[in-house]
Amino acid sequence: MNKFIAERIHAVPSSGIRKFFDIAATMQDVISLGIGEPDFTSPQRVITAGVQALQHGETHYTSNNGLFELREALADYIEGLYGIRYNPQDEILISVGVSEALYLIAMSIINPDDEIIIPEPCFVSYAPEIVFAGGKPVLIPTYMEEDFQVRVADIEAAITPKTKAILLGYPNNPTGAVLDYDRLLAIARIAEKYDLIVISDEIYDRLVYGVKHTQFATLPNMRDRTLVLGGFSKSHAMTGWRVGYVTANADFIAAMRKVHQYTIMSAPTVSQFAALEALKCEEDVQAMVAEYDRRRQLLVKGLNELGLTTFEPRGAFYAFPNVSASGMDGDTFSERLLYEEHVAVVPGGAFGESGKNFVRACYATSYEQIEQALERIYRFMQRHG
Repeated sequence: MNKFIAERIHAVPSSGIRKFFDIAATMQDVISLGIGEPDFTSPQRVITAGVQALQHGETHYTSNNGLFELREALADYIEGLYGIRYNPQDEILISVGVSEALYLIAMSIINPDDEIIIPEPCFVSYAPEIVFAGGKPVLIPTYMEEDFQVRVADIEAAITPKTKAILLGYPNNPTGAVLDYDRLLAIARIAEKYDLIVISDEIYDRLVYGVKHTQFATLPNMRDRTLVLGGFSKSHAMTGWRVGYVTANADFIAAMRKVHQYTIMSAPTVSQFAALEALKCEEDVQAMVAEYDRRRQLLVKGLNELGLTTFEPRGAFYAFPNVSASGMDGDTFSERLLYEEHVAVVPGGAFGESGKNFVRACYATSYEQIEQALERIYRFMQRHG
């Protein structure tokens, strides 16, 4: 072990997602149900807007907070969706994707040994970002039998004098769970009772099926104690543009801006102009959501018919089947499925201990590819089920 490497780096494992894709990259004829990325290309008008921005000489820094026109448009967009208004001057910050936004929040609010409560399974970056900032992630399991809805009593039981925030990621990656309104309201009351911050990662807010998304900051008395993460990567098929945002009260944004300006300066200018155009692409968003829903129904039905019990995801673009019927845990199942049938999924344990008997299967790939993947998984289960 290199003595010059910081201890906090050793305290965090490498991403459990990338291991299997490094292997898959060396193989032929792999169907990937792995990486959480839309298979759609960004809407053409978004691409055109980016090209035109370059042609018009938009190759310089923007404000640290981001292009003001984009912040103005976002304020209107969010108000139109959820009825909550943020001041584009000092309550919105444009980031390099939601990943940077989470880093900025962690660095801005966490003092040494502060505790952040996180329901899991959850996105792989949550706990490491807390550790990098010197805090302590406190992980709470959720269960398929309860539709991966976090128990409010478990959150309250985890609170100590060192607790500073609750970090929520709903619609959820990897499970596809969406918290019901009453549970969100109960969490809001807990946050108020114990004077906690809520960090709400809502990158999948537009990708919901048969349910309504509630922005956490719209709950009673939550606006000024909630930091909402959002972006364009998933809803607008813009992962490579790397543009996200945070909405919060001005004190939080000012603190985040200080970290942002010393590490990144500003999000890519061309991407911000593209994002500005993306806000006008509602028909494209709705078309993608409809197609994801079609694929969702195919994959969930298919996995359940194969004996891989899968609860119905109501958001994002992931199914999270329990693979215990194969006699394997998620790690073994994923590895053997990749080598034997050339289908790539992600072991559920990459998202937390409570996911160890599951795998994440992403349906942001074509309907035909999902059909072929199910045929291969059927052959696999015939041998191992």
